[in-house]
Amino acid sequence: MFGLRLQEIIIIALVVLLLFGGKKIPELMKGLGRGVKSFKDGLNETSAPESPKAEDSEKAEEKTEA
Repeated sequence: MFGLRLQEIIIIALVVLLLFGGKKIPELMKGLGRGVKSFKDGLNETSAPESPKAEDSEKAEEKTEA
């Protein structure tokens, strides 16, 4: 569909470098990394409430066995 060859990728990278400058690109990538990490943490939070229920049921089973 969108066949990007090496030459096209290099041209895009040069345009980005000219637009943002060499100092700004690491800051942008750091912000992108933080955003991805925040997104992953948000996904893990949705499954986190299920985990304590499983732990509580395991503890209840241990108490009944003892």
